[in-house]
Amino acid sequence: MELVVESGVKKMEEGEATRRNQTLICAPIMADTVDQMLNLMQKAKTSGADLVEVRLDSLKSFNPQSNINTIIKQSPLPTLFTYRPTWEGGQYAGDEASRLDALRLAMKLGADYIDVELKAIDEFNTALHGNKSAKCKVIVSSHNYDNTPSSEELGNLVARIQASGADIVKFATTALDITDVARVFQITVHSQVSGVPIIAMVMGEKGLMSRILCPKFGGYLTFGTLEVGKVSAPGQPTIEDLLSIYNFRQLGPDTRIFGIIGKPVSHSKSPLLYNEAFRSVGFNGIYMPLLVDDVANFFRTYSSLDFAGFSCTIPHKEAIVDCCDEVNPTAKLIGAVNCVVRRPDGKLFGCNTDYVGAISAIEEALQGSQPIMSGSPLARKLFVVIGAGGAGKALAYGAKEKGARVVIANRTYERARELADVVGGQALSLDELSNFHPENDMILANTTSIGMQPKVDDTPISKEALRYYSLVFDAVYTPKITRLLREAQESGVKIVTGVEMFIGQAYEQYERFTELPAPKELFKKIMAGY
Repeated sequence: MELVVESGVKKMEEGEATRRNQTLICAPIMADTVDQMLNLMQKAKTSGADLVEVRLDSLKSFNPQSNINTIIKQSPLPTLFTYRPTWEGGQYAGDEASRLDALRLAMKLGADYIDVELKAIDEFNTALHGNKSAKCKVIVSSHNYDNTPSSEELGNLVARIQASGADIVKFATTALDITDVARVFQITVHSQVSGVPIIAMVMGEKGLMSRILCPKFGGYLTFGTLEVGKVSAPGQPTIEDLLSIYNFRQLGPDTRIFGIIGKPVSHSKSPLLYNEAFRSVGFNGIYMPLLVDDVANFFRTYSSLDFAGFSCTIPHKEAIVDCCDEVNPTAKLIGAVNCVVRRPDGKLFGCNTDYVGAISAIEEALQGSQPIMSGSPLARKLFVVIGAGGAGKALAYGAKEKGARVVIANRTYERARELADVVGGQALSLDELSNFHPENDMILANTTSIGMQPKVDDTPISKEALRYYSLVFDAVYTPKITRLLREAQESGVKIVTGVEMFIGQAYEQYERFTELPAPKELFKKIMAGY
């Protein structure tokens, strides 16, 4: 992306106002009755919304004159009235003239905004006869539930909406790939020249950053829901998440963008950790989940300095190595990268912080309250790694470096063999693991997603086999106690959770992202509840 505003600003100035941007948060209000709507509006105000979108098409019984008048008079926030027809993704399937009459009535009775579809704006304007309210702003909207068109097509769409006499331009597209969002950012930035405010959203999980980064790219408003799942369009975050996780009020043109690249990625606790840490020291950054299919395409698309650093998780840790201009020697040896930083010259530097976090946590658990001895407690231990992906490679390398004898177990034996050859270890298929017990006091480390939400009943090894191990580690941290760890505890085996690895590997990433010391106690406090 070449049109992103560049800035070297890293910290907010002392005494800077709490609110750094003018982008509004709008709460969609959908309910069966007016009374229910009014209750939700009050909740929206308490939650921190700036205005409410009243979805008239959600009402089961609708009397335009009395209902609209009641809503406007009793709403605790400015109102945006939308009466969305089924042909534009809404619930209204009635007469078109009646629908547009209701929107004109809302304008007349004192609505702050109304939303009229581009396909209907000519008919709306004709019937208005030039009697437009000075107070009410008309948002002219277009929704594409299939894809995100080319930049040229989007530019033409915005021009058509502007030519319709819109006070505010709105369009929403659908993300088939996270790189689709870049085209919408480009259009949003270009549209600032016209002086006509723009609302530009990309629907779906892959479009999430279009909603969060509105203040950075000049969007007029974003939509935030009151509850998880209660959305008026796919991919809307909650108001609470916008304010408490993503520090929405503090975002601006010079905010630097960080995130976790993965698939899946919505389960990640990284945004909680990093954004709270950023806020605690006034660091002007935002950290988001980034659902990425093709990492090479992602980095080609988001190539500006604004996209400053990334964590990387399953399944991209190996593929991302080839995307980096420079990889530190350890990560190159492991063959996996979980942290990428964009340097001032635009080059990507990759490293691996996984193995340090995991191995340190395992060593501490093995050491326990025993006196600190020279050398690692892993030395000469049989260390069984489940998985031959990026995290598996990191753990295998780390264990070998500490003097352990390494065994790799993987669903695909050939991949296990490849990694075992690199670290001088033994290979097993996953099916062989439950019957593998050549000695006692072994160490087991699961680096796969087996047991991760939602498949919490899965485990990579039988409970009976766990009695041959003295410690079991699981890189999965959602849930914190997986079935594997629960059965290990029941078998009297020490456990190390993925949360401990997660915190340990995050220290170095945070310092690389911010060039500030990691707030270790804050990290532990944030993750204590998980």
